[in-house]
Amino acid sequence: MDYLKESLKLHERLKGKIEIKSTVPVSNEEELSLAYTPGVAAPCLEIAENPEKSYSLTRRGNLCAVVTDGSAVLGLGNIGPEAGMPVMEGKCALFKAFADIDAFPVCIKSQDVDTIVETVYQISGSFGGINLEDISAPRCFEIERRLKEKCDIPVFHDDQHGTAVIVLAGVINALKVTGKKIDKVKAVVSGAGAAGISIAETLLKAGIGELILSDIHGTVYEGRKEGMHPKLQEIAALTNRDKIAGKLEDAVRGADIFIGVSAPGILTGDMVKTMNADPIVFACANPTPEIFPEEARAAGAAVVASGRSDYPNQINNVLAFPGIFRGAFDSGATDINDEMKLAAAFALAGLIKDEDLSPENIIPKPFDPAVGKAVAKAVAEAAVSSGVASGRESR
Repeated sequence: MDYLKESLKLHERLKGKIEIKSTVPVSNEEELSLAYTPGVAAPCLEIAENPEKSYSLTRRGNLCAVVTDGSAVLGLGNIGPEAGMPVMEGKCALFKAFADIDAFPVCIKSQDVDTIVETVYQISGSFGGINLEDISAPRCFEIERRLKEKCDIPVFHDDQHGTAVIVLAGVINALKVTGKKIDKVKAVVSGAGAAGISIAETLLKAGIGELILSDIHGTVYEGRKEGMHPKLQEIAALTNRDKIAGKLEDAVRGADIFIGVSAPGILTGDMVKTMNADPIVFACANPTPEIFPEEARAAGAAVVASGRSDYPNQINNVLAFPGIFRGAFDSGATDINDEMKLAAAFALAGLIKDEDLSPENIIPKPFDPAVGKAVAKAVAEAAVSSGVASGRESR
């Protein structure tokens, strides 16, 4: 199937992918009076007295805003908010299909950090959570940080944390397959954008032994001058302890794990051969990975994952974000914190039983019905244990 051609036909025929449906009938005078005036005055006054009741008297607690400025849309680049709308609608459809969460696209016609933060904050009273999407780095880090400070609802940048959660889940199981320990291995992350930096941070929190980040300027190390911004400087202080200065090929020599969220074809078979025995290769650039799985395996990779659905071990964000928000909403969480993200990763990894683990089976399939429930449960429990659960009603 020509997916581009057929998708265009689908969008033209349906005029988009989401709609709003009423949960109450308004077919007679009595129904109208209950749903609208005069009856609606009662819940309005209740909420005016106690705004927290907006979670039990409206749909707010199960409603997520999917926010973009159109600056980094799905590998297409800075195409603008209107052009990003089909992707945001798609994200909303996934929220509903995989977690029964109502989601609404919010495409902002500005790429100014202050404007985006203020816009999202001002509308946050209508939503139970904010999913930031396809906002370019490094602005995305500042936008998320400031919104988490200002808002009393969960704020989550999926391009960062959703990807990182799934990568960690895959790494946990890949290490089991190869018999290696996370605190003894060296990982190299290629790509220092939103996903790459978040993956690096998440692996560090999970106890990775050593990590080197690499970007278009080469390896990242404390004191490097080229292409550094505050977030990259922060991660540089925690990684590359030996301050290896060089190219990707220098970083991967002697590494146990390669994780690519960067560019097509930048990892070669010869480079894989310089890694430690039984290397793990996650080549997640999509649609063309850093190295194709068959080439990585031929060069000695023990476990290979990619972003593609036509190979085993797909790193697909739909494995994480629906369940993460479901768990946050179900627990009435006011934040999605590190404890909740790590819990999501371990829950995903745990869905593959030890007896079923293999080099071709380290990550659950996106359509496995157990995924969303397991992630939501783990996230909700972590919200409670970490003290961010409020007990708000979500639906």
